Amino acid sequence: MELQIETAGESHGPQLTAIVAGIPAGSPVSEAYINARLKARQGGAGSSPRQRTERDEVLFTAGVRDGRATGNPIALHVTNRDKTYESLPPVHTPRPGHADLPGALNRGLTDARDIVERASARETAARVAAGAIAAQFLEALGIHVLGHTVSIHEIGVHAAPGMDLEAARVKRDASPLHALGAAAAQSEAVALIAAAKKAGDTLGGLVEVVAVGVPVGLGGHERPETKLSTGLAAALMGVQAVKGVEIGLGFNSATFKGSELHDTILPAQDGSGRPTRGGNNAGGVEGGMSNGQPIVLRAAMKPLATLREALPSVDLRTGEAAPARIERSDVTAVPRLAIVAEAVVAAEIARHIRRRFGGAHLDDVVAAIERHRARIDGGA
Repeated sequence: MELQIETAGESHGPQLTAIVAGIPAGSPVSEAYINARLKARQGGAGSSPRQRTERDEVLFTAGVRDGRATGNPIALHVTNRDKTYESLPPVHTPRPGHADLPGALNRGLTDARDIVERASARETAARVAAGAIAAQFLEALGIHVLGHTVSIHEIGVHAAPGMDLEAARVKRDASPLHALGAAAAQSEAVALIAAAKKAGDTLGGLVEVVAVGVPVGLGGHERPETKLSTGLAAALMGVQAVKGVEIGLGFNSATFKGSELHDTILPAQDGSGRPTRGGNNAGGVEGGMSNGQPIVLRAAMKPLATLREALPSVDLRTGEAAPARIERSDVTAVPRLAIVAEAVVAAEIARHIRRRFGGAHLDDVVAAIERHRARIDGGA
């Protein structure tokens, strides 16, 4: 069975819609759980006034009964309060760094409004809702996923979440940056965001996603498209404004010698037949497969493309120089990316769980994973 997620809707259209197919019958699906994730996505320092306008809540129209998945495709939507799509002005001067220009050229348009509306990060509200469904399925299997902010611009706000991700989530959600680091560093980053807002500029940064409880062997070594690492990288690179992804030490691994980098394999310490590891530089993925260690990913978000002091552009109707159009925008979306990244990683891990273990009902998946873990721990 394959997990599939499709979203539809424009930034200022009536609603955002998602279809989630492949969640097994019996999986928990809580509106309150999803709404908490949607609320977190709207929060964070540097958000635009749009986040105060919207009141994102999920509405199910198919596939859920009495708080459980039926096994049929789940249909949901998130209503837009700002639904001014039909009355918005055309976009003739594309923003550097945005989808405006390549999208307009691709479709032969001189008005990029339809590109702007679909390329907007507002679409991630639907993906967060869909990812929260996947996360509830994973949690029923003992798998937990958490996203948090590592840095804003050059200011680090990182602290390791530890193995209790739900306790870390409480701390993360109380932070204006969705970060776990020291209060002093977070205050410095918040001040930097305020200064960028005053200057009409934008800021990027890094987020980290950690997943614990992931069974050994998700993914595959046989073909590139079956690798867990391929799917995870694609999921994060598919989020608006993400320009780089790394697993474990990632790009820094190029600066180590092999004798320094690779996580040693040690005899089992708990009486099982499963070896232990001397570290987790690999970020829980080796050879395209999960190795039983926590999965650790990082994503780099560029500064957003909408600036109050518009960058040079051209008018698509005439080809003449003109300032880029100014759309409403965040100063930074990095705190919100922490929530979105968590959602898309949860969805990708759930996809590989479904692919590896199948099952029409949640109980079937639980039993299959238990057999898999027993075989590994038994040393067979």
